[in-house]
Amino acid sequence: MPGGRLTHQDRRQIAEGLAEGLTHTEIAARLNRPLSTITREVARNGGPDGYQADQAHQATRDRARRRPPASGGRDRKAVTDLEEQFTAVMINTGLSRMTARVLASLYLTDSGSLTAAELTRKLQVSPASISKAIGELERQELIRRERDSHRRRDRYVIDADAWFRGWMASARQNTLLADFARQGAATLGATSPAGVRLRDIGDFFDHVSHAMLQAAEQWRQAYAAEQTPGRTRTAE
Repeated sequence: MPGGRLTHQDRRQIAEGLAEGLTHTEIAARLNRPLSTITREVARNGGPDGYQADQAHQATRDRARRRPPASGGRDRKAVTDLEEQFTAVMINTGLSRMTARVLASLYLTDSGSLTAAELTRKLQVSPASISKAIGELERQELIRRERDSHRRRDRYVIDADAWFRGWMASARQNTLLADFARQGAATLGATSPAGVRLRDIGDFFDHVSHAMLQAAEQWRQAYAAEQTPGRTRTAE
């Protein structure tokens, strides 16, 4: 069934589809499954280049067998696995591995904030590696910096607006690309093949930018409404 669990045979078909060079959409259609199911399955099990059906099926069975400790604490191995999966997903979005590891650490820490020294100890890497990753995340506006007055050092923070800011930064970048492409089209001549190509690129990024800004504003309004006292989030 489309909404049921993936079987071992399903996973073999996913592996075969990837080997054939099929897209996730094509594999989803072949298995009559939602695209999101295939995307998550591949992302959490090695990505398009590393996906193996037997290992993916065994990993899923292992995760299903794990249960939280009776004390109510967290399963350390389960948390480690979650960090690795989070990192893999972020790498697939285009982040470098170290940047993805830093972002995963911040998201999966209850406080939502860590100092550079804490990140260095946690990830067992050099301060320079942390600094470079932090710089990339700040440029994309996925984290923000706060001054810890008690310890006289900066803390790097994840908050509810992190992805909103990152999304808006991406929308602004698309606007810049649209403007550049249109200027290039004017330079090359609007009726020349290269000029037409750049004009079309400009129109595309302009459309995407407007759609992203509209979607972000709709999310902000919906999120604000959900935070209204006395209102609870409805189950999806």
